Amino acid sequence: MNRLLALLALSLGLYVVSSAAFAQDAEPTPAAVAPVDSVHEAAGHAPVVHARGPKLGEQISPLSVAPFALLLLCIALFPLANPHWWEHNRNKGIIAAGLGVPVVLYLTQFDGAGLHALEHSAKEYGSFLMLLGSLFVISGGVYVRGAFQGSPLVNTLFLALGACVASFVGTTGASMLLIRPLLRANEKRTRVAHVVVFFIFIVSNCGGLLTPLGDPPLFLGFLKGVPFEWTMRLWKEWAFVNGVLLVVFFLWDSIAIRREARSSVEAIALETPTSPEPFGIDGLHNFLGLAGIVAVIYCGGQAYGAVALNSRLSWGHPGEWPYGVQEGLMGLVAVVCYCLTTQTIREQNRFGFGPIIEVAVLFAGIFATMIPALAMLNVHGKSLGIESPAQFFWWTGILSSFLDNAPTYLTFAVTACGTHNINTEEGKYLAEFLALPAASGAAHILAAISCGAVFMGANTYIGNGPNFMVKAIAEENNVKMPGFFGYMAYSCGILVPLFVVVTFVFFR
Repeated sequence: MNRLLALLALSLGLYVVSSAAFAQDAEPTPAAVAPVDSVHEAAGHAPVVHARGPKLGEQISPLSVAPFALLLLCIALFPLANPHWWEHNRNKGIIAAGLGVPVVLYLTQFDGAGLHALEHSAKEYGSFLMLLGSLFVISGGVYVRGAFQGSPLVNTLFLALGACVASFVGTTGASMLLIRPLLRANEKRTRVAHVVVFFIFIVSNCGGLLTPLGDPPLFLGFLKGVPFEWTMRLWKEWAFVNGVLLVVFFLWDSIAIRREARSSVEAIALETPTSPEPFGIDGLHNFLGLAGIVAVIYCGGQAYGAVALNSRLSWGHPGEWPYGVQEGLMGLVAVVCYCLTTQTIREQNRFGFGPIIEVAVLFAGIFATMIPALAMLNVHGKSLGIESPAQFFWWTGILSSFLDNAPTYLTFAVTACGTHNINTEEGKYLAEFLALPAASGAAHILAAISCGAVFMGANTYIGNGPNFMVKAIAEENNVKMPGFFGYMAYSCGILVPLFVVVTFVFFR
């Protein structure tokens, strides 16, 4: 293992040197010119032209995406090659830092563009982690009592409930709220990995399509001008995908329990709860905390998009909350809920900070190493020849499976707007995009981008934040989960054929 780490460090050193040399030898890209300042022009002043240098994606080396690819390989292969070594978060941190730090150092060579990208990614990571962390802590204080049967019908009802709840409390909130009672209901069974996998498919991803609160990509669309209620028009896609998955799961789980039990008597025993605990919910105050998190997110979005009556009373941009206010409020709600929750409830939930620490460590590396990939995609996305809704659906979905689905959503939204000459430098440009005539197909294209980002985040463990967290909680409860490639075998066998059907039904 030490030799492997030394080899990894050597390869990283060579990468940094070669990337730096490539960047220095490359010819500089002519600086672009920003649009005329319309505010000054309307006021009768001379037009102000702001010079803008080349974008980061035009300057960096194609080799700069190598650490991101290596990180994906490490996440996929280390659990197979040395699972005992990989299960320690410290060792995950070694890999994340070893691949992420050289990228950070490399990007600092590009002055304003590189530093801006690093700052933007760091803020996104902070918001991402605060949202997941606060929901993890708050939902960990809710103990759902009850003698739930681990039967195919009850399991299917759990997933259906999660699909309905996810759009309104977020896929993370719904996942953290329901995964523990579902695991308790099935604790007598030995073959339950498929239950957790379908939980990730439905509750952690596909269920969050109907409102901007459901999934981060849709929330970013809301900030950029998509009306709050617009995503409700995607109810047909939501119902179709989740309905098919629920049917497939019920059949799969029915077969699984029959194979596990040698007789009908054993099947009944497996489904029988461990203890005849009456139904009830402890830690009800945490539901107020969940409502508080949703309110903070919604109000933050409204403030971001609002036009202040007096810009001198606002921070940064009219109506925009400064960075840290929303995150601080979420943290405050989480701390209050944690302090008001008894230790007994957390022990009943087998609550521990291991899962959120694992997510924090791995995604720190992911957010750092994916900067070059996103920067190059942002520059060269228009040259990919993406025009039809089906193409937007698949390109957005495939990249959302491996990159963060929120910036991927925005990248292809910008690409779509660019084909109609809509300025995407600032403002609520997606509102302008949706205001185009129906013949332009703008609404259809944005629907395809939205579905691709939300649905295909389920294709891998790293496609969406809750995926890894649910996996970690399941493993903490002694459920043997498939590795990176094993999980993708599920998604390629179940989700990909379903998405092909979705393409022909909705996005031809």
